[in-house]
Amino acid sequence: MDHLTALENQSIYILREAYKNFKNLAMLWSIGKDSTVMLWLARKAFYGHCPIPLVHIDTSYKIPQMIEYRDRVAKEWNLNLIVGQNKKALDEGMNHEKGRIVCCEALKTQGLAGIMEEHEFTGLILGIRRDEEGTRAKERYFSPRDKNFEWNFKDQPPELWDQFKTTFADGTHIRIHPLLHWTELNVWEYIGREKMPIIDLYFSREGKRYRSLGCAPCTGSIDSNASNVDEIIEELRDNTSTSERSGRAQDQEDTYAMQKLRAKGYM
Repeated sequence: MDHLTALENQSIYILREAYKNFKNLAMLWSIGKDSTVMLWLARKAFYGHCPIPLVHIDTSYKIPQMIEYRDRVAKEWNLNLIVGQNKKALDEGMNHEKGRIVCCEALKTQGLAGIMEEHEFTGLILGIRRDEEGTRAKERYFSPRDKNFEWNFKDQPPELWDQFKTTFADGTHIRIHPLLHWTELNVWEYIGREKMPIIDLYFSREGKRYRSLGCAPCTGSIDSNASNVDEIIEELRDNTSTSERSGRAQDQEDTYAMQKLRAKGYM
């Protein structure tokens, strides 16, 4: 079995285990490469259909092409898409100029919490990877949170030899991470192998492309001439000195920004 197939098989196993063991699940779809690969895997796991509702948190500051891509793919794949938004915070003028960590917590974390409560979702599947950002290396495949979705990264169940804890006390909120063992290179190799439709913001235009996608005011492009999947793969193999999230402004605002945000329920 080749490496990509082994990665795929384990992710599909985790998705099926989550669907079997937890009720009222949702899947977070950020429109980026990782969550789109996760969605592709879910459709494989359930024979061409994703039975889990997709949640997208719209901060109103996303790059317009992301929203266009989201709506087109949701229609083509017949997805049950739920769009959440913290309208109260937006009406009160919340934006990145008030501080990017403050803005992320209000528009993303609180926006997500509102959707989870409204629809009574007790678990959330996300496309995070351990190699993407230091805090995520502390995650588990099945990661418990408290009733307020807050994460105690120092108190997580052991996961040894692919033995996963899927029984938790009532009221526990569960985060499931089927791509935890993937790398950025794996993701692009898989996109290439599967010939997946991916948003073209990742491809170079006039010497610039996005490596990571988020809100427009907080996401910068990188210098790159990689205009297709094969060229991105070649670029990643030749240059690994720059962080994948180097273009995400919230990560630069505070050394422990992501850990602070994720402890409070951030994606």
